[in-house]
Amino acid sequence: MKKFLTIALAACMLAMPLTACSTEGSAVESGAVSDGKFVVGFDAEFPPMGFIADDGSYTGFDLDLAAEVADRLGLEFVAQPIAWDSKDQELNSGNIDCIWNGFTISGREDAYAWTDAYMANNQVVVVNEGSDIASLADLAGAVVAVQKDSSGLAALEENTELLDSFAELVQVDDYLNAMMELESGAVDAIVMDEIVARYQIQQSGSSFVVLDEAIAAEEYGVGFALDNTELRDQVQEALEQMAADGTLAQISNEWFGEDITTIG
Repeated sequence: MKKFLTIALAACMLAMPLTACSTEGSAVESGAVSDGKFVVGFDAEFPPMGFIADDGSYTGFDLDLAAEVADRLGLEFVAQPIAWDSKDQELNSGNIDCIWNGFTISGREDAYAWTDAYMANNQVVVVNEGSDIASLADLAGAVVAVQKDSSGLAALEENTELLDSFAELVQVDDYLNAMMELESGAVDAIVMDEIVARYQIQQSGSSFVVLDEAIAAEEYGVGFALDNTELRDQVQEALEQMAADGTLAQISNEWFGEDITTIG
């Protein structure tokens, strides 16, 4: 629980964005990014994809990918934390250039200009070790937490039979709070991204268990405003180059101990 509290408290701090300045020629020549910056919107409490490190800096697997892409495009990388349920307003107002933070394509195919999927993921159920909940059927009568406006919530809303079996569905701002609620016994289970769940369990040493039975399968991509296909195409090309030269695999290995990316 100490790990969750440390990260959650850090999220309240005002931190300056990290930047990564390119040493290469710019690949953005037609004005897709007029100020020379690549501003990436992310959830600062979504490790390992994007989060606040103990020193107050922004870090994460997706942010490392985005920083490398920015460098290859000759742009200054800016990591911009956003409230997840305000992501569309941030994107459509131009405050950010894209949403890149374990962002699920499934169910949102027509809402954004997407890159190809770069990672596969599942929506799973997390419970305390020793819980009586061992399957989805066991969630009947349970208090279940999920993040607001998340893919986990969307997956539940598509599975009305499962959702209706809950005693209560609690929507929280972020999964770090959900895990503290689960650890304290305030909720019985969490529906969340498998990649995030397993990383959190490994890093914190908490006695949580991921059920074998998944709720939904999905894929992660980078989402841009529908009319911003120019920048989307440039990011896609950079990702393909990173897959071809081994950079994607290298970054994945640094975070997960293996290459779990799907481009190339």
